[in-house]
Amino acid sequence: MRLVWLLVAATFVVFLNETTMGVALRPVMLDLGVDERTGQWLTAAFMLTMAVVIPVTGFLIQRLTTRQVFVSAMILFSAGTVLAAVAPSFAALVVGRIVQASGTAIMLPLLMTTLMTVVPVDRRGAMMGNVSLVISVAPAVGPTLSGALLSSVGWRGIFWVMLPIGVGMLFVGLRLVRNLGEPGNARLDLLSVPLSLVGFGGLVFGLSRIGAPTSTENPLLAGPALPLTAGLLALGLFCYRQIVLQRHDRAMLDLRTFSYRSFSVSLLVMLLLMASLFGVIIVLPLYLLGVLQVAPLTAGLLLLPGGLLMGLLGRPVGAMYDRRGPRPLVLPGVVLTSLATWSLVTVGTGTPLGLVTAAHVVLSIGLALVFTPLFTLSMSAVPPNLYPHASALLGSLQQVAGAAGTALSITVLSVATAAATAGGAASVPAQASGIRAAFLAAAVMSLVAVALATLVRSAPASDARPHSPAGH
Repeated sequence: MRLVWLLVAATFVVFLNETTMGVALRPVMLDLGVDERTGQWLTAAFMLTMAVVIPVTGFLIQRLTTRQVFVSAMILFSAGTVLAAVAPSFAALVVGRIVQASGTAIMLPLLMTTLMTVVPVDRRGAMMGNVSLVISVAPAVGPTLSGALLSSVGWRGIFWVMLPIGVGMLFVGLRLVRNLGEPGNARLDLLSVPLSLVGFGGLVFGLSRIGAPTSTENPLLAGPALPLTAGLLALGLFCYRQIVLQRHDRAMLDLRTFSYRSFSVSLLVMLLLMASLFGVIIVLPLYLLGVLQVAPLTAGLLLLPGGLLMGLLGRPVGAMYDRRGPRPLVLPGVVLTSLATWSLVTVGTGTPLGLVTAAHVVLSIGLALVFTPLFTLSMSAVPPNLYPHASALLGSLQQVAGAAGTALSITVLSVATAAATAGGAASVPAQASGIRAAFLAAAVMSLVAVALATLVRSAPASDARPHSPAGH
């Protein structure tokens, strides 16, 4: 159990780093001279890297020792932090974030697989609630920490603060991490990696090109059609490749996990919520700093109550899941999330800060009711031999959904802002109009999640049926 808590602490560190960039995005854009469409790749590239690396983590967990996987993750995270801190340009900063993301991507599947291995079935909900409590503090503290550092040492100071924490976790892990099980003979299919990169990357890049200025000199910047088509084709080939390889238990992502109904439904709900959520959390700081023109520290403090409440609810929600199952939690949670997102559609240049904070608090409560039950239900629905693949699919596809939600929201924001400006609106009201349109896109996605949440139901623990997916 000590290993689980060490992994929880390390996961907290790397996720704290991921969430510091929301408030820092606008200062980075101003300092390095990039617009919203370019700036969003600071977040999108991070999530896309995680989406590609997380499936590879399933192979690493099976092939390497627990100690080797942990040390590799923290070395990558620390190296990327240094690169980001000294980055002379936006492109160099994105490279540093990509290296950071490679380490971050390893931690969550390692934590989830270890937890499902060492924690008894009847305690998984409570333990998952404890994990959610600790990890959810990162999104709560991240924006506030970012705001404080931006006001004192600038955006580079965020990385210099994270560096000693990451290095410290590395040395603690070298002393305390012990191996769990024996390494196997898993092999990595090298063709699957570029197919997933082109597939996921093409979709997200295509979404980001909708409504963007076209370039006659560079065909890649001519519009969304080419990257979207390439992405869909590559994803189709990727899925076909996995189906062929899984017949010999060599798939990078074993798609047989989708034959378990509870896993598939839970995943779909989470993907829609992640797309909607990341669309909100990247636009909300832009609204606070750009339209309401609050200080970075103030923006971070406004987002703190919701994040802390989400973390505090993790343990009681997990305990309730163990007693009552997912349905009494998931449907009310998704409805609250949707209502909070729809309330943000009404914001403008004179919206009181208290109303923005209240919407964020309601959003956080809804997410607290949803994520722990869906994570636990989806992982419990598959047999133990599919745990690495299930955790990799959950983590990877959530990052893709988040990146797609980010790209879509920024695209909608940019197009609507440009339309308002062309109609004669001043800069700030035009930006407010674009932000409302972005929130509207996220709100529509949340409605689809509400519809799918009605299909969520309890599933027996997979340990009782380790071989056949029938009946799930």
